Amino acid sequence: MFLLIRAADEQSAARRLHEELIEKKLFDVLRQKCAPNLGSIPEKLHALPGDISSENLGLNDSYLRSEMWREIDIIVHSAATTTFDDRYDTALAINTYGAKHVAEFATRCVNIKMLLHVSTAYVCGKKSGVIPEKAFSMGETMSGSRKLDVNEEKLLSEGLISELREENASEEEITIALKKLGLQRARLHGWPNTYTLTKAMGEMMMRHHLNWNVSLAVVRPTIITSTLKEPFPGWLEGFPFRGIDNIAINYGRGKINSYIGDPDTIFDVIPVDMVVNAMIVAMAVHANQPSYMVYHVGSSMCNPLRFSDFRDFSLKYFTDNPLTDEDGKLVKVGKLILVDSMESFQKHLTQYYTLRSKEHNNSKSLHANLKRNINIAMRVAELHRPYTLFKGIFDETNTKALRATAIENGVDLESVFRFDPRYIDWEDYFQRILLPGISSAFKLKRAML
Repeated sequence: MFLLIRAADEQSAARRLHEELIEKKLFDVLRQKCAPNLGSIPEKLHALPGDISSENLGLNDSYLRSEMWREIDIIVHSAATTTFDDRYDTALAINTYGAKHVAEFATRCVNIKMLLHVSTAYVCGKKSGVIPEKAFSMGETMSGSRKLDVNEEKLLSEGLISELREENASEEEITIALKKLGLQRARLHGWPNTYTLTKAMGEMMMRHHLNWNVSLAVVRPTIITSTLKEPFPGWLEGFPFRGIDNIAINYGRGKINSYIGDPDTIFDVIPVDMVVNAMIVAMAVHANQPSYMVYHVGSSMCNPLRFSDFRDFSLKYFTDNPLTDEDGKLVKVGKLILVDSMESFQKHLTQYYTLRSKEHNNSKSLHANLKRNINIAMRVAELHRPYTLFKGIFDETNTKALRATAIENGVDLESVFRFDPRYIDWEDYFQRILLPGISSAFKLKRAML
């Protein structure tokens, strides 16, 4: 198994493989079950220093490339920058042109059976209603206003960089400008942020540049959360928290008492181990069968979780298991207030922090952080707003068919490769797995500081 890792050289790549993957708690179960044979892992995994934003994936050794083109039969492409408002040039290089480079590399592999590309369900933009598992056409936009030219987008970002450097702008100023450009271009074309726009363009580029006879499966997960079962319940990547984990931990810490969102919005979340199981099954089903299929991996169609459910589960958990604040006092939480506009959210935040400041006898440290905390919360909420007010439900017709085909072929979807969200008890998952997991991770991180 060749594992492409961003690193300066082979030694750095090998070190990252061990420190950031093999030695993590995630592999404890493997260590316990296969301790005598763990020494063979380095023999099976080849850590390669590379970069998908470069031609040939940044693999400079021509002999190594030739070996890979001979040996590789399946490629899994999951590398991405997932920051919603990343620099436009960075997001384009990784999410869009990275997909192009992977497709071109796959086309050179003489024994290639299939390519699996991990995208996101939210490439749908701001659509509502039932959202089909539909592939993109090259140049398609969500706004329908004009054709999307991927190369033109790249030239725009490069032109802005050149212009700013001629004006002797600082790197910080360039970064701010490129972040603004990404959001502007995304909203112009009908996507909520830079991440979803560049991931959509990545799908277009991959399909366009991949040889027609190579099977392509695009897996579009929804909001990925901690493991449900494997290798153990509650594993998550850790800090910094994002998405639903970020909302929950800041609520539990007493940092927010309100958030922008609709109680009836369906929070389409899916445990990460179910996503991985779906990927494995898709690889098995599609190998050696030339086809192009898109799979939504989510829960909104068959087992919907509403924002109001998430709010109620969080209230119960943090009431029964309160966190402590910076002074070591237990944080008392109330029912999270959901508002439908940024103006209302800012008003609630200001009132909340003002009240907390008074409760702490106008503590200078708390008062000094008032504006900063409000600005951070507002910025995060602005990025989350498209999802906390989302009105779509993701169709899973193709994913259902994938499960049916796997069962016909004798794949064990009950105990080994389960990825059917109908079996998830959301209250149990939040109370016993997800919320305890992020609470433990937060406490551990705080203890290390």
